[in-house]
Amino acid sequence: MTLYFTKMHGLGNDFMVIDAVRQSVHLDKQTIIDLAKRDTGIGFDQCLLIEPGADKGVDFFYRIFNADGQEVGQCGNGARCLARFVHHYQLTNKKRITIATKTTRMNLQLNADNTVTVDFGTPELKPALIPLQVAIQAPLYQLPLQQGLVQEIHAISVGNPHAVMVVNNLKTTAVASLGKEISEHPLFPEQTNAGFMEILSQDTINLRVYERGCGETKACGSGAVAAAAIGRLYHHLAAKVDVALPGGRLLVKWPDINGPIFLTGPASFVFEGKLCV
Repeated sequence: MTLYFTKMHGLGNDFMVIDAVRQSVHLDKQTIIDLAKRDTGIGFDQCLLIEPGADKGVDFFYRIFNADGQEVGQCGNGARCLARFVHHYQLTNKKRITIATKTTRMNLQLNADNTVTVDFGTPELKPALIPLQVAIQAPLYQLPLQQGLVQEIHAISVGNPHAVMVVNNLKTTAVASLGKEISEHPLFPEQTNAGFMEILSQDTINLRVYERGCGETKACGSGAVAAAAIGRLYHHLAAKVDVALPGGRLLVKWPDINGPIFLTGPASFVFEGKLCV
């Protein structure tokens, strides 16, 4: 099978983006794992498949596979790349696009400066819908860890699950080891993304994210949204928050906590390629 693809990234969070509208695509889990390898494959955090929209009012269906081959339901940086991809390759001439994933539906707005604004809808805090296996919803949860330690976390879904922690100093936080343990914790039956947030002011945070199935990435769009939402709800953050990640900056706006939350940031093309798989 000959497969045409485009390598893209959102602030260093990188993707193999595949048009499954104009070509037939059949990738099994092991093939995705092999292609994700940075020494022998294409190298990416996620593989994105863009399929025709099946429901009324949906322009495209959007499938997301992490580097470990696991299909997930949301990726904010990937959604921005999708918007630029479908417009660049003339799959649509719309500047406002509606997409669906296996867990959510989103509206994407292509902006004049080549940024994209993603409407994430209203965040979900009910444990069963995150999902988080606890009986009662609470602002903070006590997560038992190895060696008898306990980590306080916030939990939220923005189309995918996130555990968010407030830390005093990101540079000294053990993101790799602590992030992995939280991400794979049995109380999160679908695993979770683990976000470590350092609050600088009411409208500025630093953030590092350990993504489930990937490890720490240079940027995580849904992680930025989750952190800003938790900050607004529980830590006096403003309705407009500048999120600084290792790969760059994203802007999150949540004007009404009972309404949708919005993410704006760049999406960039790297190269095109052809594979025989």
